[in-house]
Amino acid sequence: MLDYSFAAAEIMARCDALGKVSQQSTCLDRRYLTKEHKQANTLVSGWMTEAGMTTWQDAAGNQWGRYNAGHTNAPRLIIGSHLDTVPNGGKYDGMLGVITPISLIAQLSRDQVQLPFHIDVVGFGDEEGTRFGSTLLGSFALTGEWKETWRDLTDEDGITLEEALLSFGSSFENIKSATLTPENILGYLEIHIEQGPVLENENLPIGIVSAIAGAKRYQISLSGMAGHAGTVPMDMRYDALCAASEMILAVEAHANKAQDVVATVGKIENAPNGVNVISGRTLFSLDIRSEQDDKRDTVLADILQEFNVIAEKRNLIVDIQQTHSANAVHCDPQLKNDIVNGVVETGISPKILPSGAGHDAMAMASICPVAMLFTRCKGGISHHPGESIAEEDVRYTVEALHHSIANIGKRYTGESA
Repeated sequence: MLDYSFAAAEIMARCDALGKVSQQSTCLDRRYLTKEHKQANTLVSGWMTEAGMTTWQDAAGNQWGRYNAGHTNAPRLIIGSHLDTVPNGGKYDGMLGVITPISLIAQLSRDQVQLPFHIDVVGFGDEEGTRFGSTLLGSFALTGEWKETWRDLTDEDGITLEEALLSFGSSFENIKSATLTPENILGYLEIHIEQGPVLENENLPIGIVSAIAGAKRYQISLSGMAGHAGTVPMDMRYDALCAASEMILAVEAHANKAQDVVATVGKIENAPNGVNVISGRTLFSLDIRSEQDDKRDTVLADILQEFNVIAEKRNLIVDIQQTHSANAVHCDPQLKNDIVNGVVETGISPKILPSGAGHDAMAMASICPVAMLFTRCKGGISHHPGESIAEEDVRYTVEALHHSIANIGKRYTGESA
């Protein structure tokens, strides 16, 4: 019989251990293709071996472990998340989704449980994009969507992605060897901390993801006329900052009015930025997300139209440049249902909620069905040292994953649930 409590304690201890592998001594900071990345892979590979798995590292630096099925030609169920972090990050974001299936597999192996498919656990080398500025590099390598233009991406020290791969023991040309064949993949499951407050607000330890929100981002530039704060009358000003303020409030108003859409202005730059100078130029960002792309785009169109109205009313020049676009990814209905039933079997009410953050599952969805299980995190805090989860919630996570895998097995073999 599986001991979920033992597994949960082991997972928490291993998250602590990985949380110490950092390129900075004052905070957790582990980036793609660094020596700390290699150290994390080595640590995880050791745990995989202890669990009875065969291990390998692919050309993109992703760490793999396989729990073998009864026959070699069986299909594969991939479970994973990422091992990189943001600077000054937390020790559960990504790592929980790699360590949890390893600890579960260790118990399946101990009990000599055979499954009708291989379980391949992957620790992606790059999801956050903090070193080279482009996210999901690890998972895009598996999907064959690695871009030639990434060759010359540089980090803050001027090291290119091509150079970093060579230093890591791979090469840009070898990346294609990491590409997976979709035909033998049953699906991809990802366990992740929620990174939001919904589960905590509803007093639930785990939840099922419906979709990963699609996001669009823009840079808005407003050009007015700088002037003396004391000598230019109020009705003769072309104040870029005042216009930006009005636009930012419009973003909030439109998002509040809509349902299932969130919009954020998180960055602003102002010039000349003097205490006694009217603003002549202001730049700000816009990030808008929804699990429904059409609804997001409708709200976006209303926001951008109002930007133009405000700029015209204030006699300012507005320039709107898109900087990012990603469509929403909806979780596979069958895999999602396997997880829903797995959660029910733990005795927890199944809460279905969207993910507003991006995940490796977004890339994997181009080659196989995907689904996600969320674990509650304290205060919804993530990308921060204060990131925190409860061991009891991890116990529920392990149990739900076990039941979900069993449900996938029953569906695959045609057994009744």
